[in-house]
Amino acid sequence: MLNYLSTLYVEFLPPHKQRRDVVKKSILMKLIVASLFLTLAACAAKGPVTPLPAFQPKTFDSNAYTTNVDNFLVIFDASSSMAKLNNGQEKFTVAKAFVDRMNQTIPEMGQNSGFISFGHDPSITRKPILADDGLKTYTTAGLNASLESIPVPGGTSPLDKAITAASTNLDGVFSKTALIIVTDGKDLSPKSIQAAKKLNDKMGSALCIYTVLVGNDVKGAALMEEIANVGTCGFSSNAEDLIQGPAMAGFVEKVFLKEREIVKPVVVPAPVAPAVVAPMDSDGDGVPDHLDQCPGTPLGAKVNAAGCWALGDLLFDFDKSEIKPAGFKELDDVIVVLKKNPELKIELQGHTDNKGTKLYNEKLSLRRAMAVKAYLEGKGISSDRLTTKAFGFSKPVSTNDTKEGRALNRRVELNPIK
Repeated sequence: MLNYLSTLYVEFLPPHKQRRDVVKKSILMKLIVASLFLTLAACAAKGPVTPLPAFQPKTFDSNAYTTNVDNFLVIFDASSSMAKLNNGQEKFTVAKAFVDRMNQTIPEMGQNSGFISFGHDPSITRKPILADDGLKTYTTAGLNASLESIPVPGGTSPLDKAITAASTNLDGVFSKTALIIVTDGKDLSPKSIQAAKKLNDKMGSALCIYTVLVGNDVKGAALMEEIANVGTCGFSSNAEDLIQGPAMAGFVEKVFLKEREIVKPVVVPAPVAPAVVAPMDSDGDGVPDHLDQCPGTPLGAKVNAAGCWALGDLLFDFDKSEIKPAGFKELDDVIVVLKKNPELKIELQGHTDNKGTKLYNEKLSLRRAMAVKAYLEGKGISSDRLTTKAFGFSKPVSTNDTKEGRALNRRVELNPIK
């Protein structure tokens, strides 16, 4: 048809123009044929698309499970390499299916979440990184909206910049956090490993990195394995192994959940002797008034032998002010007490052992108190209810002559303010 119309057009031209237009016609036909050939070749290379397997999410019983993380953040690869097929399926479709099915399986338990994507087709944005404005309370609908805002792949693969953006979103976060990276591992800079190490140095044992490879790129798989091993926890997986119901449920349980501890009732034996009148304990903290150095501790607060509101597991490593994982549970119990007593204000008192100068230890004890203050504020406790005070090594609760005693002195105590 194209050839017929071109011939008809030439026949109506004056003779002196026909030879020139015959040449143009020949060139035009060659371009059309080449274009059709490239289009057909591209379609043939992409091949038929295999549909994803059906999915039925598992429902986790909130009475049997509690959250294992306080925060999680998804980094999603939306670069142009994700448009290619792997095992008959578009990698971008598999990646979105993984995040969507994970989102359907995670129970809403008050966690915070965030979403960062990198790459991007110009029709969506010319920015290589799109990041949520900080962490927000996780909802299934919220994460789904973030995922659906990226309908097609395109652009480059700056994973290192996406991890740096994640670090910004996690400023001031000290509690257990999961970072989930979903990518095909192609065209990534080795700087991604350095960015992950920098983030891990910032958060320490509070951070777990989980990488999910889409496709079977060998170099990408090795890179994802190395990034997952940056921290003390986390692991690398393949998306195709996880997008079905049972496998996804296992992944969600490992990363996000833990079984609730069954608390057995305490059986109190019947008294075998006449009851002895206990010494007066006005604040009900278990320490009699004549031994209580901190009278007036709120009901439910854990106290030490001196009757002061101390956190037995909130101890610090030598010359450190970072909260160790064992202390997070203690601080969460403090938050419960503060929320039950909305008028209660507390003074966070930092202490050290006697290694080092008086001035240095006063500054160190203040940093420890400030770290606890930042954690409580991050959990919703108003800053006007919290003050800090540094005692250095002036108030030991144990001997500084032994390693064990010095460890007990590296602490933060809580003093209710009237």
